[in-house]
Amino acid sequence: MKELPDLDAEYEITPNQVAQYQRDGHILLRNVCSKEEVESFRKYVSDVVQEHAKTQNDLSERDTYGKAFLQIGNIWTRDAAVKQFVFARRFSRIAARLSATRSLRLYHDQALYKEGQGGITPWHQDQFYWPLDTDQSITLWMPLVDISPEMGSMNFASGSHKVGALGDIPISDASDAYFREYIEDHGFTICRSGEMQAGDATFHNGWTLHGASENRSSKMREVIAIIYYPDETKLIVPENPSQQLDFDAFYSGMEPGQFAAGPLTPVVYGAK
Repeated sequence: MKELPDLDAEYEITPNQVAQYQRDGHILLRNVCSKEEVESFRKYVSDVVQEHAKTQNDLSERDTYGKAFLQIGNIWTRDAAVKQFVFARRFSRIAARLSATRSLRLYHDQALYKEGQGGITPWHQDQFYWPLDTDQSITLWMPLVDISPEMGSMNFASGSHKVGALGDIPISDASDAYFREYIEDHGFTICRSGEMQAGDATFHNGWTLHGASENRSSKMREVIAIIYYPDETKLIVPENPSQQLDFDAFYSGMEPGQFAAGPLTPVVYGAK
């Protein structure tokens, strides 16, 4: 493996940006990585995704969620280069500053590759899936290629994170319809990320309502997401099958009420 860029250098976050994130539950930051830095790591992520894609049905044969993207998680456990990228201090420091958290654990990474003509990402809340007792989980969402609005960049309902959990509604056509109506009824402003360059990144809270449009282009929308949560977050009793799956996968042998500190969720920023 060739020598890869060092991603420990700090990216300056201002108090105004922290306040914006805490108010809106999301923020778009430009040039978190240079295009050259991203391109150095892109191949390693894409190689794993391409192997995964071989096992998937044709796009026309998938349900709404299956059409949203090719999704594969914990890539850092499969490839040393991806691990270096996912564990980058630059990223975790930004997440810690925005979430006003002293120390962060990695939850997992996810490749989210939306194929050309791929479908919508329905409106949803991420933390519906996580057995974690915190309101400061935070996700980095970074395109590895330049993306236009027609390729399916992120849309957020500003301020929706302050409401917390909004029901037992997994990501689906039903969640998209329900949350679209909820957003309209409660007057939340939709913020569209629009055009993003490789290395730009959005950060959003785990309760922030978000989604993405379909990919109307013929190009692959290549994105990696990295999810963090505060150290000393405790586990909750799983409230749905998805939370139970994550509990079993990440915290096997542990009990609700214990700190969510499994071997797959290491501290990546702050006190160890």
